[in-house]
Amino acid sequence: MIGQFLLSFREALEAALITAIILAYMKKTEKNWLSRYVWYGVYLAVAASLVSGTSIRYLYGGLTGPIQALFEGVAAIFAVSVLSTMIYWMATKGRELKTEVERRLEAIVTRGTTFALISFSFIVIFREGFETVLFLTPFLLTDFVGTLAGALLGMVSSLVFAYAIFVVGIKIDIRKFFYFTSILLVLLAGGLAGYGVHELIEYSKDVGFELGWLGEHAYVLNVPKNSLLHHKGVIGSILAVMFGYTVNAEWATVLVHLAYLAIALPLVIWVYKKQRDTRK
Repeated sequence: MIGQFLLSFREALEAALITAIILAYMKKTEKNWLSRYVWYGVYLAVAASLVSGTSIRYLYGGLTGPIQALFEGVAAIFAVSVLSTMIYWMATKGRELKTEVERRLEAIVTRGTTFALISFSFIVIFREGFETVLFLTPFLLTDFVGTLAGALLGMVSSLVFAYAIFVVGIKIDIRKFFYFTSILLVLLAGGLAGYGVHELIEYSKDVGFELGWLGEHAYVLNVPKNSLLHHKGVIGSILAVMFGYTVNAEWATVLVHLAYLAIALPLVIWVYKKQRDTRK
């Protein structure tokens, strides 16, 4: 549930930040009367995100046999790719977010098109919502209740956090916040990449396709299934979501997991460090 909480919290906070930027621009330009159209777009985006999540869940429920493993594997790998893109984009373009949003709003407000304003707020918020659905899909397939609880808790917490920043006026270094959460998300994405590969290996076995030594176990820990440290146990499940922990893993799973971390972790740290040095 911790990983799901972190994903939802991060994405919901980004959506809250964008919404706050839009509303602040409306107030600054004395066009508060347009704010209701912004909210129309936000409400539609939230509804569309919920429909997307429900549809994916319904689609998975109709799958059987090896196709389920294939769906889980592909969904996990796709989620990792989108998650990685989001992390990198926020690292490189995050500080320009306010300027970019205001530039687009200026063009929309100048034309005076309310439909364009609804569409813009819908697109920028739905992007965050759809990303959340994609990220949570692999977890929803294996732990629906825990994922739903973590997601709801993350969203509520992000709204409280955003309220504290924009209304109460609590000071926080947003860039440092995104830096540390990006590190955690990279660790989570690494485990998710390994999980996706594991499911694809299961699918290959089910259809009779041999992967050779890549499909063999790299290690097997002597941890019983009823143990708290098993990857399906209370403690082990937390480690599994956050770091990709498992009591047994194939060579392909281990190699993909380690390769992802070896590339993504230094890259994210380097980009944030470069951005920090540029600001000095």
